Parts: sequence; structure tokens; C-alpha cells
Amino acid sequence: MSHLRRKGRLDAMQAEQELARVGTNLEKRRIQLKVIAFNGSPNKEGNTACSLQIVLDQLEGAGIETEMIHVGKKKIQGCIACYGCVKNQNEACAIKNDPVNEWIQKMKAADGILLGSPVHFAGVAGTMKSFLDRAFFVSSVNGNLFRHKVGAAVAAVRRSGGIPVVDTLNHYINYSEMIMPSSNYWNVAHGLKPGEMEQDGEGKQVMEVLGKNMAWIMRLIEHGKEHIPAPEPVEKIMTNFIR
Repeated sequence: MSHLRRKGRLDAMQAEQELARVGTNLEKRRIQLKVIAFNGSPNKEGNTACSLQIVLDQLEGAGIETEMIHVGKKKIQGCIACYGCVKNQNEACAIKNDPVNEWIQKMKAADGILLGSPVHFAGVAGTMKSFLDRAFFVSSVNGNLFRHKVGAAVAAVRRSGGIPVVDTLNHYINYSEMIMPSSNYWNVAHGLKPGEMEQDGEGKQVMEVLGKNMAWIMRLIEHGKEHIPAPEPVEKIMTNFIR
């Protein structure tokens, strides 16, 4: 009986040592993760930025590095369907006179991507959509650059139209085989003047929960991929409705 007790204590000590070792290793890797956020609003410090920042605050609290890029007032041309990115296979859009290619590389280097847009006629802001169309098409035809990154989307709106915007943003994320964290309601915050979304208690909580869940999933992926390999990419089948 005493032998069993000694063995049990030894096993417990070994388990504690292993947990401490794993915890130390996890802590060392906490600074390796980064999320890049894109503010699609023309207002640099409006409600879209406030919503994104609430998510980023939760990520930073979990030890994840963050960066926010203001897309809204940049001059971003839409995709011209030249297929230069397909032909060149250089992870770059053929249009060179704006920051899109720089942003693509930032997205590739990041572990998570956060998209935010105001609501314009129940749709994504035009500049933001032009950027996303080009960036995600370049990714898709150059080896799916954003595959298995964690991606989330938020919208800020005065009254209605937020859900269609989040849905549109999620299409980019889903198409790219990214991992989408959830929240406890739709990722939409309400307000008209800059900062008014701070009065939307539920909207703020939605952003906080989204940030916490995003951080958690990023940690799970980071520490789990050492033991569980990701599925192999497949060659995409592309059909249309007449063939």
C-alpha cells in the first residue's frame, strides 16, 4: 500500500512538472502571434474603429500583438480582371499604385485577420470591398495564402444593414478556408457619431466575446498543430452551371 502511495505521489509530481514545462513553453510562445485588423470606414476613429479596437483589446490582453490599418480613405481601385496575379504567381496584384500588395503580405505574415466595415446602403464600404476583392483573389490563386488563419468580421451601423455586411465579409473568410470564431450575437455595433457605439452595451459585449474567442482559438491552433497536422490542401474543382 505504501508503495502505491509513493508511486501515486511520484506520478503526481511528474504530472505537475510536465504541466509546468508545457505552461512555460506556452508562455514563451505567447508573443509569436499577431492579428492584423482593417478598418474599412472613411472615419479613422469612428464606430468601426471603436468596434475593432474592443476586439483588439481582448487579443492584446491575451498576449497577442495587434495592428490596425485604416483602409477607408485610401484610393483603392477595384479588380480589373487582368489575371496578372494568376499568370505571375508572385503573390501580388498587377495594380501597383496603392498599398494592397503591402497589405497582402501583412495578412500572409499574420496569424489572424480582422475585418471591419461601416454599412453603406446595407453593403460593405466601397474602398474596403475593392481591397478585399483584390487581396483575397491574389491569395486564392497563389496557393491560398490565408488558409487556416483565424479570421473574423465586424460591422458598425446607425440602424440596420449590419448583418448583410458581416455576411459579405464572412464570405471572404470562409472561401479562404480560414477559421472563424463566434460571439454571443451578430458582430454588429450601433451608433451614428464617432464613439456612440460605446453606448451600445450589447454591441460592446459582442466585440469583447469575439476577441476572447478569437484569442482562445488562435492559442488552440498554435499549440495543437504540433500534435495534429492540418488537412492537406486539395486541388480546387471549379464548375459552372452549364458544364
